[in-house]
Amino acid sequence: MRDYSIFTDSSCDSPGDILSRHGVTRIPFYISFDQTRYYKEIEEMSIDLFYEKLSSEKIFPKTSLPSVQDYINAFTPVVEAGQDILCVCLSSKFSGSFQSAVNAKHIVEEDHENAVIEIVDSRQATSGQGLVVLQAAAMREAGISLRENVERLEQLRETCHIMFTVGTLEYLQKGGRIGKAASLAGSVLNLKPLIQMKHGELIPYGTIRGRKKSLDRIVTMTEEYFTTHGESYRDYDFLITTGLTVEEASKVKAATERLIGRPISYPIFQIGVTIGTNTGPDAIGICFIRRYDTADRR
Repeated sequence: MRDYSIFTDSSCDSPGDILSRHGVTRIPFYISFDQTRYYKEIEEMSIDLFYEKLSSEKIFPKTSLPSVQDYINAFTPVVEAGQDILCVCLSSKFSGSFQSAVNAKHIVEEDHENAVIEIVDSRQATSGQGLVVLQAAAMREAGISLRENVERLEQLRETCHIMFTVGTLEYLQKGGRIGKAASLAGSVLNLKPLIQMKHGELIPYGTIRGRKKSLDRIVTMTEEYFTTHGESYRDYDFLITTGLTVEEASKVKAATERLIGRPISYPIFQIGVTIGTNTGPDAIGICFIRRYDTADRR
């Protein structure tokens, strides 16, 4: 089996040390608050600084995907070193990052006769995408070939879900995800949206009044998923993700651990600029995916 490298765009919102530990290279999105100067996420603008500016700047930020050239620059040295490539991207329903990577693949393969590059649409975002990437890394570490990794990943991504809520409707409104009237009405009534991310799309799960109830509800939403689908918690990996509300996220993590009957091994992941622009600093989500080594067990 030829060795292969794994890439992902920075929308995976996975801590750098975890990606480094598993040999995953991150290609950054860009962020701008003046529509003129664009900064690479994490590399040129930290996530904490992004949220500080998001809360204080009057101009709503604009994100930009990694360019075709960004992907070419990342892929070329690896191909020239004789390695194949697996790249996992943000849901194509949210961004053109996947298409940028596909375009780069064709260019690099045309210039390098022996290049083998596989691009996978994660059909996920933020830490859900991160879980897909980490499953890819686990399979590589288990000696699974590139081709089989892709085939399994395309099945596993369908088992990945995020149950989440946000602290305010303001950012969803500014990002064009909901109308201004709905945002104002929700704010007056202290309504918190409940949202599920699955199959590459955001699906409304309802609303609930009050922050504490919304956090309790995403745990219940997770329980409902497993009950409805007849799945076992032991076959899945879980993690908790948030923008800046780590204390509340820690409580959600503890509640989720009680639900699934075991500790969650991952630390709390931080939502980055691509999704955080629309969800704000107070978003909290429970992410889960079926582990590759349990996929045939029912």
